[in-house]
Amino acid sequence: MRYFDNAMTDPGPGLPWFVSVGYVDGEIFVHYDSTARRFVPRTEWMAANMDQQYWDGQTERGQRNEQNDRDNLVNVARRYNQSGGSHTVQWMLGCDILEDGTTRGYYQYAYDGRDFIAFDKDTMTFTAAVPEAVPTKSEWEEGGDAERWKHYLEETCVQWLRRYVEHGKAELGRTEQPEVRVWGKEADGILTLSCRAHGFYPRPIAVSWVKDGAVLGQDTHSGGIVPNSDGTYHTWVTIEALPGDGDKYQCRVEHASLPQPGLYSWEWPQSNVVPIGVGVIAIVVIAIMAGVGFIIYRHHAGKKEKGYYVAPSQDGASSNSSTGSNPTI
Repeated sequence: MRYFDNAMTDPGPGLPWFVSVGYVDGEIFVHYDSTARRFVPRTEWMAANMDQQYWDGQTERGQRNEQNDRDNLVNVARRYNQSGGSHTVQWMLGCDILEDGTTRGYYQYAYDGRDFIAFDKDTMTFTAAVPEAVPTKSEWEEGGDAERWKHYLEETCVQWLRRYVEHGKAELGRTEQPEVRVWGKEADGILTLSCRAHGFYPRPIAVSWVKDGAVLGQDTHSGGIVPNSDGTYHTWVTIEALPGDGDKYQCRVEHASLPQPGLYSWEWPQSNVVPIGVGVIAIVVIAIMAGVGFIIYRHHAGKKEKGYYVAPSQDGASSNSSTGSNPTI
C-alpha cells in the first residue's frame, strides 16, 4: 500500500494544487484533492465496504494534510531562500507484506522532485538528504516522531493493508495476460527492435531482450509501466541491433498470469509469400492492364496477426484512519 501526496505552488489553470491518492497493489483505491476536499473511493470494493464514519475520518486527515503541505511549501522555500517560482512538495507513505509474512515500511519527503528527508524504521532515524532538511531531522527526532512512525508502519499500516486486501481480493487477485507485439525499424544502418506488452494485470512484469540466450540489460530502453484506462497496464522495451542480427534477438516476458516466461521473436516482413494450409490453397488471379498481378490471401496460424501475440493461458487456450498525517517540515 502507498499513499502519495503532491502539493504545488503552480498547478496550472483549473487543476487542484494539492492531490492525495492511495494505491493497493498498484491500483488507485482512494482519492482526495484540494478542489473537492473530500476523500472518495476509486474502486467498487472500497465503496461497498467502508462506512460514512470512515470517509469522514479520511476527509479530516486529507484536509489536515492539505493545510500542512501549504505550510511546507512556504517553509522549505524559505530554507532555500526562494522568493518565487514553481515548486512542489511530495510525500510518500506505505507498507508491504511480503510472501514470507515479513513487512516493510516507507516514509519520505521530496522537494522539487529531489529527496529531502526519509525515515528508517529499523534504525529509528531520519535521514536528511540535503542541508536544508537538517532542522526538520532535529525537530522530528527530538519530538519523538520516530517512535510514532515506527508503530504506524509496522502495526497500523499493515493492519489496514490486510483489511483492504480482504475487501478487494476478488479484484486484486485477478490476472490478465499481456498481449505482446514485437516489431523492428531500420534506419541509418541501425535496427531498432521494440517489444510492447499490453493489457496485463497485476502491475509487476519483467520484459527484457535476450540475444543468443543471454539477457541484455544496459543496452535496453524502457518506457516504464503505465496504467490503461481499464485498470490494466502496458510497457515497452527497445534495443538497437545490427540489421543482420535481428533474428538473434528475442523478447522475454515474465508475468504472474503466465505459467512460464514467454519468448517472442521479430520476423522480417515477407512479400509475395503463399502459405499452404493442410489441403487448402487459396490464390486469386486478376489480370490488370495486360499484365498479371497477384493478390494473395494470407492465412496466419493461431493468434499471431500483424505482429501481435496473445500469451497462452495456463490450460493452453488464449485469452484476451488507515494512513498517517504528514507533519509540517
